[in-house]
Amino acid sequence: MDEIDKKIIVQLQINGRATLKEMAKATGYTSMGVKRRIDKLTTQKIVRVSASLNLNELKLYAALIFLEIKGGEARRKILEKFRECPRIIHVFTSLSGYNLIAFVIAEDQNTLESESSEKCSLRSQEGVLRSEFYPISEVEYEPFLNTRQYYAYKEKRVATCGADCKSCKRYRSNKCVGCPATKYYRGPL
Repeated sequence: MDEIDKKIIVQLQINGRATLKEMAKATGYTSMGVKRRIDKLTTQKIVRVSASLNLNELKLYAALIFLEIKGGEARRKILEKFRECPRIIHVFTSLSGYNLIAFVIAEDQNTLESESSEKCSLRSQEGVLRSEFYPISEVEYEPFLNTRQYYAYKEKRVATCGADCKSCKRYRSNKCVGCPATKYYRGPL
């Protein structure tokens, strides 16, 4: 990336809907030059232009989950099981005692509690030796996050992680809105 690429990326971060003409004016480059640069950056998978949701405005709840997983095989199984979970925003592997860290969202406090302790929780998976769950009160610097709405199919009978909302006690007692990937989902997303 050179300085022009960096200027274009900044403009996309400020306003992903800016026209090529507006970005050309801001970067001092031509409209067609900006278009070619954006095409090159996206083709090389350096940038992705996408829609982000404002967690604060949508009043979504967030949490960080720190997990110590016993061995690489258990970690791979957990990662595969939750690969299409619409509530997990980011997963990081770490070289510390907690070797897996996840950033998750929920529609309300009760659903966040389900993510902390139920069958659909990362913490309840086989191979987890210990965990910490940290609810986040507010996202300060950048409340716009790339959620994984494309996994909210709302048509499955069982969640992608294998949990069955219909048989979940918390779901049946209205203490969880269910998984957005299932037909049982009762939330706003």
